[in-house]
Amino acid sequence: MRDGREVIIDLPEVISDDRPWDDSVDSPPDSQLVTIAHACFDHARAGDTESLQAYVEHGVSANLTDATGNTLLMLAAYQGHAKTVSALVDLGADPDRTNDRGQSPLAGAIFKGEDDVVAALLAAAADPDVGTPSARATAELFDRGELLHHVP
Repeated sequence: MRDGREVIIDLPEVISDDRPWDDSVDSPPDSQLVTIAHACFDHARAGDTESLQAYVEHGVSANLTDATGNTLLMLAAYQGHAKTVSALVDLGADPDRTNDRGQSPLAGAIFKGEDDVVAALLAAAADPDVGTPSARATAELFDRGELLHHVP
């Protein structure tokens, strides 16, 4: 009511035209899904390959990201879990997907000195020039160029 007059506002549809099936932007996240996501992030950090693989095989995205854009692969790579990294790639994880800061899993593995993870990512055809800084620049910065010696 404004100045004693009723104001009628024609509100647009809540569901957008480009995603008519998706009203999730106005809905709170499902607490069970949030719990599953947190469990997956924990499994990636811990290198619990079997548990993480089971979640992905039952529908969790291999490219699931946390609030800062870190994928399951990035978390596993940064913690030095080469077996988990390889399993995630086999399940469809993108080895070149960067987080919100532009960091790639390969650059993170080089920064942390995780040589087995670097080898696993290179075997998965991770691009050493993706990200900021790139894995190549990170290797040069830390005098670890030998990790990329066979990469063009």
